[in-house]
Amino acid sequence: MNYSTLKKGLALSFVTAVGVSTLASAQDSTATSSSAKVFGGRGQYRTWSVGVNGGVLSPFVAIGGSNDFTNADVNLGYGVSLKKQLGHAFGLEGNIFRGKISGTNKDATGGSQFGVREFETSIGYAADIRGVVNVATVDFLRRENSVNFFVTAGYGLIAYAPKVTYASGAVVDWKDNAGDDGTKKYVKEAYIPVGAGVKFKVSDRVAFNLGYTMHFVDSDNLDGVYAKATTKDKFSYGYAGLEFSLGSKAKPDLEWVNPLALMYDELKDPSLRQEVEALKTRVSNVEKSVEDLKKDSDGDGVSDQFDKCPGTPAGTAVDGSGCPLPAPVSTVATNVTGFETIQFEFNSSVLKTESYPTLDKLSSVLRENGGKALVKGYASSEGTAAYNLKLSKDRANSVKTYLVNSGVNASQVTTKGLGEANPIASNDTEEGRIQNRRVETSRN
Repeated sequence: MNYSTLKKGLALSFVTAVGVSTLASAQDSTATSSSAKVFGGRGQYRTWSVGVNGGVLSPFVAIGGSNDFTNADVNLGYGVSLKKQLGHAFGLEGNIFRGKISGTNKDATGGSQFGVREFETSIGYAADIRGVVNVATVDFLRRENSVNFFVTAGYGLIAYAPKVTYASGAVVDWKDNAGDDGTKKYVKEAYIPVGAGVKFKVSDRVAFNLGYTMHFVDSDNLDGVYAKATTKDKFSYGYAGLEFSLGSKAKPDLEWVNPLALMYDELKDPSLRQEVEALKTRVSNVEKSVEDLKKDSDGDGVSDQFDKCPGTPAGTAVDGSGCPLPAPVSTVATNVTGFETIQFEFNSSVLKTESYPTLDKLSSVLRENGGKALVKGYASSEGTAAYNLKLSKDRANSVKTYLVNSGVNASQVTTKGLGEANPIASNDTEEGRIQNRRVETSRN
């Protein structure tokens, strides 16, 4: 059988396999396993598989190149494989195969070249490890793949023994060159396998493979002939085989899972939709709460949530808490001297709005007439004497701060905290204590 016969045989095998795949994939699967999740890891899939294969071996390769023989015979080869799928599109595969390679020079002038008529090389074993990459699928319209194209490349070791028939009729069989222990001698060399193929899903457990691999040997004696010192021998293996997925039947095979379909199924998960709806409800509630916080019933610019004086008449000027601002001094009091007593709330040094007219008048007097003022702070008798002394100082400083902020020079105001001293009313009653919480101002 010559190389043309080999190509015809491989083409026939491919057509037959396509027919088998077409029948097997007639049942169009529309769903993947609901147990698998997009980011669930490899543990949720079957990832190990074993395979058996058989086919034809030839000393020629599809890409051409130089050969030591003009005619290639086609011989049987067979092997087994073990694969670990690492992702949807990539796996590692170990292969072992055996067989025989042979060729002749019958088309050469005189039926020989390089002084050789024919050869036959026995492969004791060839073992390699390859990366397998799924590069495409023809079932892109389906949610579950059933046909995959793949490419492979790797590194291996081959043990072989050529048998050469020379033009003179002499035969040299390398296996006859036995070792010291009497065993047959095989040459061991490294090789690089590079191949491609197509895989058809027959069932959930079984796949039918068609492939073609070129093997580039790191030697020029695979056929027993050293034709050129700079050339390397090569051979090819066209095969068909079955691959069996291992593992729990409840898990899908990682190699055949469509990740886009898996993602779509996960997005369709009812529990996920329920979570989305619940989230939309929570967002709606938050938006309503924000609208409630912004609600301003009396239109004074302060939301109801923070308005301490709700129902303010329209147009009324208010402070940050929504309460009306005091009327200008000129319209509230015309007999204010600026030296009236200033009252404070319990345990507070914050100025009350009702004291603003007095302070504004005192500021005007100091700015227009000059002079200095003494500001004395007092406290009622609640709490410790030390605390009340501090509180009285804070009250006096609040008055000074107001005056300075209104334009009075700081050097014009002297403050003093007197604590519980000099009460103007009894500290035994609430009315008396209210009067004692004060600041008194006088000319200094």
